[in-house]
Amino acid sequence: MPNSVKLVAVSKFHGEDKLLEAYNAGQRIFGESHEQELSRKVKALPHDICWHFIGHLQTNKVRFIAPYISMIEAVDSLKLLKEINKQAERCNRVIDVLLELHIAQEESKYGFTPDACRQLLDSGVWREMEHVRICGLMMMASNVDDEQQIRNEMMQAANFFDEAKQRWFADADYFCERSWGMSHDYMIAVECHSTMVRIGTKIFGEREY
Repeated sequence: MPNSVKLVAVSKFHGEDKLLEAYNAGQRIFGESHEQELSRKVKALPHDICWHFIGHLQTNKVRFIAPYISMIEAVDSLKLLKEINKQAERCNRVIDVLLELHIAQEESKYGFTPDACRQLLDSGVWREMEHVRICGLMMMASNVDDEQQIRNEMMQAANFFDEAKQRWFADADYFCERSWGMSHDYMIAVECHSTMVRIGTKIFGEREY
Protein backbone atom coordinates (compact mmCIF):
# COMPACT_ATOMS: atom_id res chain seq x y z
CA MET A 1 0.00 0.00 0.00
CA PRO A 2 1.41 3.45 -0.87
CA ASN A 3 2.81 5.58 1.96
CA SER A 4 0.34 8.31 1.02
CA VAL A 5 -2.58 6.12 2.14
CA LYS A 6 -3.42 6.19 5.85
CA LEU A 7 -4.45 2.95 7.52
CA VAL A 8 -7.38 3.15 9.93
CA ALA A 9 -7.32 -0.08 11.96
CA VAL A 10 -10.98 -0.94 12.57
CA SER A 11 -10.79 -2.18 16.13
CA LYS A 12 -14.45 -2.32 17.20
CA PHE A 13 -15.37 -5.53 19.04
CA HIS A 14 -11.68 -6.36 19.60
CA GLY A 15 -10.07 -6.39 23.01
CA GLU A 16 -7.52 -3.86 24.25
CA ASP A 17 -4.76 -6.48 24.08
CA LYS A 18 -5.14 -6.78 20.30
CA LEU A 19 -5.12 -3.00 19.88
CA LEU A 20 -1.99 -2.76 22.00
CA GLU A 21 -0.31 -5.36 19.82
CA ALA A 22 -1.07 -3.27 16.72
CA TYR A 23 0.01 -0.11 18.57
CA ASN A 24 3.34 -1.70 19.48
CA ALA A 25 3.81 -2.58 15.80
CA GLY A 26 3.49 1.13 14.99
CA GLN A 27 -0.23 1.61 14.27
CA ARG A 28 -1.63 4.90 15.60
CA ILE A 29 -5.08 5.40 13.96
CA PHE A 30 -7.88 3.21 15.24
CA GLY A 31 -11.54 3.22 14.14
CA GLU A 32 -14.44 2.58 16.50
CA SER A 33 -18.19 2.91 16.10
CA HIS A 34 -19.68 2.43 19.58
CA GLU A 35 -19.36 5.27 22.05
CA GLN A 36 -19.22 3.19 25.25
CA GLU A 37 -16.65 0.74 23.90
CA LEU A 38 -14.59 3.63 22.57
CA SER A 39 -14.68 5.53 25.88
CA ARG A 40 -13.43 2.44 27.69
CA LYS A 41 -10.56 1.95 25.27
CA VAL A 42 -9.54 5.62 25.35
CA LYS A 43 -9.01 5.33 29.11
CA ALA A 44 -7.15 2.02 28.88
CA LEU A 45 -4.79 2.66 25.94
CA PRO A 46 -1.91 5.08 25.14
CA HIS A 47 -2.84 8.74 24.83
CA ASP A 48 -1.15 9.35 21.47
CA ILE A 49 -3.66 7.18 19.61
CA CYS A 50 -5.79 9.01 17.02
CA TRP A 51 -9.34 7.75 17.45
CA HIS A 52 -11.65 7.90 14.44
CA PHE A 53 -15.39 7.44 14.84
CA ILE A 54 -16.29 5.47 11.74
CA GLY A 55 -19.89 4.31 12.12
CA HIS A 56 -23.25 6.05 12.02
CA LEU A 57 -23.14 8.58 14.87
CA GLN A 58 -26.29 9.60 16.71
CA THR A 59 -26.42 13.27 17.69
CA ASN A 60 -27.02 12.43 21.36
CA LYS A 61 -23.68 10.56 21.50
CA VAL A 62 -21.53 13.41 20.18
CA ARG A 63 -21.02 15.05 23.57
CA PHE A 64 -19.44 11.91 24.98
CA ILE A 65 -16.73 11.63 22.31
CA ALA A 66 -16.17 15.35 21.63
CA PRO A 67 -13.43 15.78 24.27
CA TYR A 68 -11.03 13.34 22.63
CA ILE A 69 -12.08 12.18 19.14
CA SER A 70 -9.55 12.95 16.37
CA MET A 71 -11.91 12.58 13.44
CA ILE A 72 -15.57 11.80 12.85
CA GLU A 73 -15.60 10.02 9.50
CA ALA A 74 -19.28 9.70 8.71
CA VAL A 75 -21.12 13.01 8.95
CA ASP A 76 -24.38 12.24 7.17
CA SER A 77 -26.59 15.25 8.01
CA LEU A 78 -26.45 18.98 8.66
CA LYS A 79 -28.03 18.31 12.07
CA LEU A 80 -25.06 16.10 13.04
CA LEU A 81 -22.54 18.64 11.74
CA LYS A 82 -24.16 21.37 13.87
CA GLU A 83 -24.11 19.16 16.96
CA ILE A 84 -20.42 18.32 16.47
CA ASN A 85 -19.67 22.03 16.16
CA LYS A 86 -21.66 22.77 19.34
CA GLN A 87 -19.98 20.06 21.41
CA ALA A 88 -16.51 20.88 20.05
CA GLU A 89 -17.03 24.49 21.08
CA ARG A 90 -18.00 23.33 24.56
CA CYS A 91 -14.68 21.46 24.73
CA ASN A 92 -12.76 24.36 23.18
CA ARG A 93 -11.67 22.14 20.29
CA VAL A 94 -11.89 21.95 16.50
CA ILE A 95 -12.95 18.48 15.36
CA ASP A 96 -12.00 17.14 11.94
CA VAL A 97 -14.85 15.52 10.01
CA LEU A 98 -15.55 13.85 6.69
CA LEU A 99 -18.85 14.16 4.84
CA GLU A 100 -20.34 10.77 4.01
CA LEU A 101 -21.49 10.26 0.43
CA HIS A 102 -24.26 7.81 -0.38
CA ILE A 103 -23.40 6.40 -3.79
CA ALA A 104 -23.90 2.67 -3.23
CA GLN A 105 -27.10 1.01 -4.46
CA GLU A 106 -27.99 -0.27 -0.98
CA GLU A 107 -30.72 1.56 0.91
CA SER A 108 -29.16 0.61 4.24
CA LYS A 109 -26.25 3.00 3.68
CA TYR A 110 -26.29 6.44 5.26
CA GLY A 111 -24.93 9.65 3.78
CA PHE A 112 -25.57 12.56 1.43
CA THR A 113 -26.33 11.97 -2.22
CA PRO A 114 -23.94 14.05 -4.33
CA ASP A 115 -26.79 16.52 -5.00
CA ALA A 116 -27.62 16.84 -1.30
CA CYS A 117 -23.93 17.35 -0.56
CA ARG A 118 -23.76 20.11 -3.19
CA GLN A 119 -26.76 21.80 -1.57
CA LEU A 120 -25.12 21.68 1.85
CA LEU A 121 -21.82 23.08 0.57
CA ASP A 122 -23.57 25.70 -1.56
CA SER A 123 -25.59 26.90 1.43
CA GLY A 124 -22.35 28.03 3.11
CA VAL A 125 -23.82 27.40 6.56
CA TRP A 126 -20.82 25.20 7.40
CA ARG A 127 -18.48 28.17 6.92
CA GLU A 128 -19.89 29.71 10.10
CA MET A 129 -19.02 26.62 12.16
CA GLU A 130 -15.67 27.46 13.70
CA HIS A 131 -15.29 24.23 15.64
CA VAL A 132 -15.57 21.70 12.82
CA ARG A 133 -13.17 21.31 9.93
CA ILE A 134 -14.38 19.45 6.84
CA CYS A 135 -11.30 17.51 5.74
CA GLY A 136 -12.76 15.48 2.89
CA LEU A 137 -15.25 12.76 2.01
CA MET A 138 -15.94 9.16 2.92
CA MET A 139 -18.10 6.50 1.31
CA MET A 140 -18.80 2.79 1.42
CA ALA A 141 -19.06 0.94 -1.86
CA SER A 142 -21.80 -1.64 -2.38
CA ASN A 143 -21.07 -4.94 -0.68
CA VAL A 144 -20.88 -6.96 -3.91
CA ASP A 145 -18.41 -9.22 -5.69
CA ASP A 146 -18.58 -7.16 -8.88
CA GLU A 147 -15.28 -5.29 -8.85
CA GLN A 148 -16.33 -3.05 -11.72
CA GLN A 149 -19.35 -1.83 -9.77
CA ILE A 150 -17.14 -1.13 -6.72
CA ARG A 151 -14.65 0.70 -8.94
CA ASN A 152 -17.40 2.77 -10.58
CA GLU A 153 -18.83 3.84 -7.22
CA MET A 154 -15.44 4.76 -5.82
CA MET A 155 -14.57 6.76 -8.93
CA GLN A 156 -17.87 8.64 -8.62
CA ALA A 157 -16.76 9.60 -5.11
CA ALA A 158 -13.28 10.54 -6.34
CA ASN A 159 -14.73 12.73 -9.09
CA PHE A 160 -17.08 14.39 -6.62
CA PHE A 161 -14.11 15.07 -4.33
CA ASP A 162 -12.36 16.86 -7.20
CA GLU A 163 -15.47 18.94 -7.83
CA ALA A 164 -15.82 19.84 -4.14
CA LYS A 165 -12.14 20.72 -3.88
CA GLN A 166 -12.37 23.04 -6.84
CA ARG A 167 -15.71 24.67 -5.96
CA TRP A 168 -15.61 25.03 -2.19
CA PHE A 169 -12.19 24.12 -0.80
CA ALA A 170 -9.66 25.37 -3.35
CA ASP A 171 -7.70 27.26 -0.68
CA ALA A 172 -8.11 24.67 2.07
CA ASP A 173 -5.06 22.41 2.26
CA TYR A 174 -6.79 20.36 4.95
CA PHE A 175 -9.54 19.27 2.52
CA CYS A 176 -7.52 16.32 1.23
CA GLU A 177 -8.97 13.06 2.59
CA ARG A 178 -10.80 10.45 0.54
CA SER A 179 -11.83 7.64 2.86
CA TRP A 180 -12.99 4.57 0.98
CA GLY A 181 -11.85 0.98 0.97
CA MET A 182 -12.15 -1.84 3.51
CA SER A 183 -10.57 -5.28 3.96
CA HIS A 184 -12.21 -6.76 0.85
CA ASP A 185 -11.83 -3.82 -1.56
CA TYR A 186 -8.97 -1.62 -0.35
CA MET A 187 -6.76 -2.43 -3.34
CA ILE A 188 -9.46 -1.09 -5.67
CA ALA A 189 -9.87 1.92 -3.37
CA VAL A 190 -6.19 2.80 -3.66
CA GLU A 191 -6.54 2.72 -7.47
CA CYS A 192 -9.53 5.06 -7.05
CA HIS A 193 -7.54 7.79 -5.26
CA SER A 194 -8.37 6.81 -1.68
CA THR A 195 -6.12 8.42 0.97
CA MET A 196 -7.55 6.47 3.90
CA VAL A 197 -8.61 2.81 4.12
CA ARG A 198 -10.53 1.21 6.99
CA ILE A 199 -9.25 -2.32 7.60
CA GLY A 200 -10.30 -4.59 10.45
CA THR A 201 -10.49 -8.28 9.61
CA LYS A 202 -7.15 -8.41 7.79
CA ILE A 203 -5.45 -6.94 10.89
CA PHE A 204 -7.35 -8.36 13.85
CA GLY A 205 -9.05 -11.45 12.41
CA GLU A 206 -12.76 -12.12 12.93
CA ARG A 207 -14.56 -9.93 15.46
CA GLU A 208 -15.08 -10.96 19.08
CA TYR A 209 -18.73 -10.16 19.72
